[in-house]
Amino acid sequence: MGSPLQERLSEHLSHLVRERDPYLATAGHFYVKEYIYQELSQWGSVRRHSFRTLKKVAKSVHENLILSLAGTHSLPPIVIGAHFDAVPGSPGADDNATGVAVLLELAQHFYQHPARHPLHIVGFDLEEYGRLGSQAYAQELRQNQICITTMISLEMLGYIDSQDHTQRYPAGLQYFYPSTGNFIALLGNLRSIPVMLKMSTQMKRHGAPCEWLPVPFRGTPIPDTRRSDHASFWDYGYSALMVTDTANSRNPHYHKSSDTIATLNLDFLASIYNGLVQTIQQF
Repeated sequence: MGSPLQERLSEHLSHLVRERDPYLATAGHFYVKEYIYQELSQWGSVRRHSFRTLKKVAKSVHENLILSLAGTHSLPPIVIGAHFDAVPGSPGADDNATGVAVLLELAQHFYQHPARHPLHIVGFDLEEYGRLGSQAYAQELRQNQICITTMISLEMLGYIDSQDHTQRYPAGLQYFYPSTGNFIALLGNLRSIPVMLKMSTQMKRHGAPCEWLPVPFRGTPIPDTRRSDHASFWDYGYSALMVTDTANSRNPHYHKSSDTIATLNLDFLASIYNGLVQTIQQF
């Protein structure tokens, strides 16, 4: 038996891990979206943020799910998001049920123990189709001239491999970072450097080795750093970072039918949650 936290994360994963492509696995996609809605609704009113797709996929209307939690001070909000869709043919345990499970636990914690900043807890749809959900939300924030403190994208948080030479990198980075795939990575734009510094310290305190990389010019010099919802916020000039186990740079089950709960490390996942809690409480 794991800790109570690990048991709650495991319970979330049991509901989230299933095929859930929004077009080819519609039943699973609907189930997961409604599970997230019901879980978040325990802590407040959940907004169904509708957006229309006009390119890359069939024209249709989809929804992000947004829970706004009050802070103890009148400060700009922190956006914390994770995408809940998955690619066709994959149950998406690491990608991205792990991110959503942590997101749901953060919602409960900060409802019960409010942070100084208000929090926007967001389940994003259609990340796998080009970050369409997060693009729509970031665009809405910018059009309404809403300032945020930062955006934190939770993207694949549960896979590690403690053997040497299990971690790969874009060309050149291998000279500066470990070859063992047992750490959590923080990838942020230059505006997010203070956040990454705080978060790296807290991750290490809670048992997760941590590496961080500041990326200029919206990630264009290293395209792999743009592969999640944080990049939508980079494009609109916001501070944003991704928290990730580095996806296919480490995980051999990425976008495959073998991306199952059995491949995850819940000790590692729990340590990521604890590090996030402490970081957010420090703002």
